[in-house]
Amino acid sequence: MLDWFSNLEFLPKVYWLVAIIGSLIFSIVMVMAFAGGDTDGLDDMDSDFDAEGAGFQFISFKNLVGFFTIFGWSGLACLDAGLSTSLTIVISVISGLLMMVIMASLFFFISKLTDSGTLNYKNAIDAVGEVYLTIGADRSRMGKVSVSVQGSMRELDALTDSLTELKTGAIIKVVDVTSNGILIVDQTRKPIEASHSENEELPAGENRLLSND
Repeated sequence: MLDWFSNLEFLPKVYWLVAIIGSLIFSIVMVMAFAGGDTDGLDDMDSDFDAEGAGFQFISFKNLVGFFTIFGWSGLACLDAGLSTSLTIVISVISGLLMMVIMASLFFFISKLTDSGTLNYKNAIDAVGEVYLTIGADRSRMGKVSVSVQGSMRELDALTDSLTELKTGAIIKVVDVTSNGILIVDQTRKPIEASHSENEELPAGENRLLSND
């Protein structure tokens, strides 16, 4: 194996080293990314390349690993096909850049799907719900409320500025949210459906008789 590698020319050696090392790191990165492993270290490295750390990231650690992996294997394929050195380098660089675009797009859409499932407490403002665990008056004791947020019922921590405690079963409305995600609620009434008054239901003649009485 070593004899075979030592007998290679300089350019094939470079491509083989880049392809093998890149493939090993690429496999580890993909397994960690999609199997729910600890990716904090990878995220930290990505943030070094992108100061904002959000949005569409073209230059990141994961994308660079993908670039070198495809760069190496496409270069070997070109050499094996008998292409010239300059054409091999051009094709391998373009292939690596295309891989970076694919990976950046993939992780961008994955992050969007993740964000869409993340609870944004601000979306609970103006929601009407019910007290699940009694809330102490004037923020003296935290309770819980059941409210519909982002299309599903959730039981969330809540406080109130009301001077009376809000007992279990009371109907509340979310008026604000603290910076750490605690709802500020106030007691309200159940939504009342529009209904006609008795006078409106009576014939006009009977209405006049009632008013005369």
